[in-house]
Amino acid sequence: MQGPIRKKRACAHAVVFTDLDGSLLDHDSYSFENARPALDRIRRSGVPLVFTSSKTRPEIEQLQASMGIREPFIVENGAAVFFPEGYRGWQVIEGLRQPPYAVIRLGASYRDVRRFIQAVRPRFNLQGFGDLSVEDIVRLSGLPLEQAGLARRREFTEPFILEDDSRIPELRAMAEASGLALTRGGRFHHLMGSGQDKGLAVRKALEAFCRHSGQRFTAIGLGDSANDRAMLASVDLAVLLPHPDGTYEELGLTGLRKARHPGSRGWNEMVLELLDALEEGGP
Repeated sequence: MQGPIRKKRACAHAVVFTDLDGSLLDHDSYSFENARPALDRIRRSGVPLVFTSSKTRPEIEQLQASMGIREPFIVENGAAVFFPEGYRGWQVIEGLRQPPYAVIRLGASYRDVRRFIQAVRPRFNLQGFGDLSVEDIVRLSGLPLEQAGLARRREFTEPFILEDDSRIPELRAMAEASGLALTRGGRFHHLMGSGQDKGLAVRKALEAFCRHSGQRFTAIGLGDSANDRAMLASVDLAVLLPHPDGTYEELGLTGLRKARHPGSRGWNEMVLELLDALEEGGP
């Protein structure tokens, strides 16, 4: 394995936080086929696998169903943490009840985000998912039609495209003045509440895991893009996956472990290596 460990907790239990597109899911095909050995290992070991993504709740629910898992998940770039009701017999007291979940909400409302989009759209010639048809989203994202429809069902944040990316600093300043923030994902810019990010959501989820289980956890995080930075900075063992062209995002974090392969193949390799090391008493 590559690189030093940034920090280590004295604990025997692992939890995996993972980005999806370009990480667990291959960038172009959205396949997780090459990750099946690690996914099987995670299921057998009872390791929590927490999707930490810009995807919506319906998208993640569909993906979990396809993998046969029922775990907490983090949606829309850290906007909320969803714990299934009755998960491991716990009561997530701090969560709002939204059956069948208890929800730790961190983000702005979608209504507020859309209000800002509509106000600045003429000035910047931008288009959010709320302005696009499902067919437009298919064309821009490569998602199948059904999944593109799920991606359009936003609750907190708005992916968008901008005619001139050089105007992002100007748009960011206006968003911050309105209590919002911008980040860049694998394919789109994202507008969201300023009080949210993947890192905060990971820390809130970890607090719930530790409090309700009475155990300590070693947090593993895997991601590939700029909007994964806060997540990777908040875990014990951070893995950066390369882009399909073999380059790595420059995140300015020390101690990152770099996967040798992009997408599900690199994800599979690194998860298996880290779980092996933890079971052997390390890393």
